[in-house]
Amino acid sequence: MTPFSPRILATGLAVSGLAFGVPRTLHAQERPAIRQLGPVQATTTESLGQVANVRALSDGRLLINDVASRRVLLVDSAMKVLSVVADSTPSTANAYGPRTGSLIAYRGDSTLFVDAASLSMLVIDPAGKIARVMSVPRSQDAMMLAAGGLGGAYYHDGHLIYRGMPQMQMRMGPPSGGGGGVPQLPQQPDTMAIVRVNLQSRQLDTVGFVKIPKTNTNMSRSDDGMISVSIEVNPLPVVDEWAVTSKGDVALIRGRDYHVDWMNPAKQWRSSPKIPFDWKRLTDDDKVKLIDSVKAIRDRQAAANPGQGQQMAQAFSSAMGGGAAGGGGAPQVVMRFEMRGGGAGGPTQSPQVAPPQINYVSPSDLPDYQPPFFATSARPDADGNIWVRTIPTKPQPAGSVYDVINDKGEAVDRVLVPENRTIIGFAPGGVVFMAVRDSGAFRIERARVVK
Repeated sequence: MTPFSPRILATGLAVSGLAFGVPRTLHAQERPAIRQLGPVQATTTESLGQVANVRALSDGRLLINDVASRRVLLVDSAMKVLSVVADSTPSTANAYGPRTGSLIAYRGDSTLFVDAASLSMLVIDPAGKIARVMSVPRSQDAMMLAAGGLGGAYYHDGHLIYRGMPQMQMRMGPPSGGGGGVPQLPQQPDTMAIVRVNLQSRQLDTVGFVKIPKTNTNMSRSDDGMISVSIEVNPLPVVDEWAVTSKGDVALIRGRDYHVDWMNPAKQWRSSPKIPFDWKRLTDDDKVKLIDSVKAIRDRQAAANPGQGQQMAQAFSSAMGGGAAGGGGAPQVVMRFEMRGGGAGGPTQSPQVAPPQINYVSPSDLPDYQPPFFATSARPDADGNIWVRTIPTKPQPAGSVYDVINDKGEAVDRVLVPENRTIIGFAPGGVVFMAVRDSGAFRIERARVVK
């Protein structure tokens, strides 16, 4: 995760969806009862950093993408480490790379590992060995292919399907104040395309569009040359989710009224009915309390991590000095910065950037109904369903409740995942893999949905 990723900027509360004028019929429909996830069957013993995603193989083995330690591990069905597939040790031939990567299920039990820094994809064979190297289909999309936290990328029938990223160039304005110009910021889009590229022909087509979280960023330069950054965040934006099922259907989950638009592998579209949800209206007082609560959470995070602001400033400074925005993670958009000055052929210098100031939108800009799910809450399982982590509107047991949506767009189940656990992958037969933070490190647990 980059120091200035949208997840940090929105303090983990950037959400997907908005309901306007919710039909009365939705309130009358019953949702499935909440039930517990089955007991943990196995747990890793290896100390892990932050795990971005996993890839389950057909014989029970598991590839683990440990982005914090920059390594890929292969573990057996008992979650014992069998081998290190890729790591960041300079002496190894299986280098992970300087940025985070992502695992993509490929043909059979083979797997793609996307290395955005080298614009390449390592093909990991079923034995856990790097068999060959492929180039990414489009260099400008390498970061999105490696961004597991933003929906990731999926392979089906010779195609990679992923969320595209527009190339937004930001140039420095005319010199002013203490020298150098103020960055001229492009308008950030509030929609992104889901694209599909043929790995043989490299032909790309657009599947559809989804709404994404949007932040407004302003920059100014003082007389001493210091650049100030102000970021306005809406913690409750109107956005969508998306996923690709194990059958190859692309699902665009609409947060406005909680229904799914589907495209099958033959590029035929269909829409499913609205999914029942306990819509909760937000009063003006509720909106004020929400903004105040988000500010309080942000203040506590800043107090617990006093260096975070400086990390964000360094990231902006590095980007404006010619580096690619994003560092080791996945921002919402890629911005290229070009500095003027220093004479023709002269050196480019990174400007000094003050720690960004985080602001929030007016309470009146928040939706009138609490949305059904947060951003980056949808994951497809290995049995043709999509799991969506929902926002509780009524008292519920501790943990996270997921709507399990079948290929008809129906919520056929609601599963409670225990507290302090995040789903990071699935295997066939209702198997669920969860990341658990334990004393600063992570472990992975395997459980199964009880029928």
